[in-house]
Amino acid sequence: MEFRAMRRHRQQLSDEESIAILKKATSGTLALLGDGGYPYAVPISYVYDDGKLYFHSAMSGHKVDAIRSCDKASFCVIDQDCVRPAEYTTYFRSVIAFGRIRIVEDEGGTSDVDNIVGGNPEKLAIARILGNRYNPNQEEALQKELEHGLARMLAIRLDIEHLTGKEAIELTRQRAEK
Repeated sequence: MEFRAMRRHRQQLSDEESIAILKKATSGTLALLGDGGYPYAVPISYVYDDGKLYFHSAMSGHKVDAIRSCDKASFCVIDQDCVRPAEYTTYFRSVIAFGRIRIVEDEGGTSDVDNIVGGNPEKLAIARILGNRYNPNQEEALQKELEHGLARMLAIRLDIEHLTGKEAIELTRQRAEK
């Protein structure tokens, strides 16, 4: 699929700048095709790693049903949102990722974290990436949490196909002046 070019290309952030925003932020809005063809957008925590976004979820719900019925998704992160009332504008910086999303299935149903033979090493890796992002340098606590909750957690992966970052024209001008 060919993705639409940004209309205001002067305000477009580079891929490197967009990735830096994804690496820095901790939450965004995941947009899916929901029930009855209505868009379903849900705020969610995530981790970016090497062209992929990782999420975790409960085993069932609207988000899970939407992912299972359509693998196309977008994810938006707002890096900056500074309202300038006197200028009737907002100095913003944001990123939107488009891609294919899937649930990383637990092939064996095992909760034995140290011995994942028959389980899914990708699911465990995602759980570790998420755990280390939100509670770094706590390996023992993470291990206990994985032993307790990994079997009841869904791991979700979005493979980014297209990435677009944009900032307010005022921010673009400020950077050009430096």
